[in-house]
Amino acid sequence: MSNQSIKAIDAIQEAQKIAFAPFVFQAVVALRNLGILNYIFKKRRKGGVTIEQIANDLEISEYGIGVLLEISETSDIVIKNDEGKYELTTIGYYLAYHETVNVNLNFTNEVCYKGLFHLEEAIKTEKPSGLKELGNWRTIYDGLSQMTPLQQKSWFEFDHHYSDDIFSEALDIVFQKERKSMFDIGANTGKFTIKCCKHNENVGLTMIDLPGQLNKAVENVKSEGFDNRVKSYEIDWLSENPKIPEGADTIWMCQFLDCFSKDNILKVLKTCTDAMDEDAELIIVETFTDRQKFENAKFILEATSLYFTALANGKSKMYKATEFKEIAKNAGLELKEDIAIGEYHTMFTFNKNKNGAVV
Repeated sequence: MSNQSIKAIDAIQEAQKIAFAPFVFQAVVALRNLGILNYIFKKRRKGGVTIEQIANDLEISEYGIGVLLEISETSDIVIKNDEGKYELTTIGYYLAYHETVNVNLNFTNEVCYKGLFHLEEAIKTEKPSGLKELGNWRTIYDGLSQMTPLQQKSWFEFDHHYSDDIFSEALDIVFQKERKSMFDIGANTGKFTIKCCKHNENVGLTMIDLPGQLNKAVENVKSEGFDNRVKSYEIDWLSENPKIPEGADTIWMCQFLDCFSKDNILKVLKTCTDAMDEDAELIIVETFTDRQKFENAKFILEATSLYFTALANGKSKMYKATEFKEIAKNAGLELKEDIAIGEYHTMFTFNKNKNGAVV
């Protein structure tokens, strides 16, 4: 249905839902955290529950339960049956138990919610104006190691949820060729490096990241017993002239470049190109907005772009594959492989273009 065919009465209803969306969101957070959604679901075989039952068993006031369930009923999260008892709808069930929904909900609530209030300022200044709600840092990546434990948990679960599931499939593809020396750029907590070491006993890796991130990654690698095969290299990609070592046959980046503006992506890729020999490969794995089969996946990526704007760095976003191809070409890279992996990801493999950079 096109926007032009929506009836006025339906359009105003949707507009009002948007106007009060933060109210519904926080009601859902409260319902979940107070155990109300879980309680209602567990009582489903008894024909639902009353407000009085919930209040008595969970030791929460009937008033509090009532205001939460009223807005939830209007929002199709719960329904009241003919006996006046509440049951979860399918939407309510997913809000309570669906892993991706809960990862997104926690990330929004613990990391993004307060900062998004400053979105307008961030748009005007191209700076992460909402970041001050979390800490006094240049970008969110500078402050990851200083966040509260709950904020860290929510951030890393969000970050890992959209990458970890594809590591096994990606490694099967990557190690169809012999790899002796790999750079894991944006190593984060070292998860990919550790999986590489477990997947192939001959490969050596260098994790490249900010100092705060590397400290945690090095600890994790050591705890797995791979510190004899893994090195670390500190870098600030926003510095004037970043450099990486030479000699790697493979440079790996997974959901890393979307953390930068187009100009800085070009800088990162040029830096990598300068360090590559003619046989080296650079592999980029991303979730591109123009490569999504499902509308809700595209929606999640576009919402994530606002996180980058308001909190992460003020200048980056979730990009289209066509944009990355153009930037890579300008950095002196030639696309060799374009592979879909998992439900949402694309893997690009590049070689150094013998003719050099376009710009």
